[in-house]
Amino acid sequence: MEPICEHIQQAGDPPPRSRGCEECLAMGSSWVHLRRCLSCGHVGCCDSSPNRHATKHFQQSAHPVVQSFEPGEAWAWCYEDELFTEHRPAPSHDARL
Repeated sequence: MEPICEHIQQAGDPPPRSRGCEECLAMGSSWVHLRRCLSCGHVGCCDSSPNRHATKHFQQSAHPVVQSFEPGEAWAWCYEDELFTEHRPAPSHDARL
């Protein structure tokens, strides 16, 4: 069984605040993959994207857990503990917006 940290165990399931990276949409930029903050629902781009907005959101907010916001992916990542898990339910994009 893979380890799950306290942050992932306590993570919420807030609705996504947008369908794409909030900051990239505002500045007319593009992204590679999306991540949803499990504290507030912020949607940011991944570290493979030029702007790395999901990580910047963690650095500014201290919200530790993101979940993939890609169809069919259910994993979560804790920035605080640098821990990956596949035990989170997959997000439902259309139902929440």
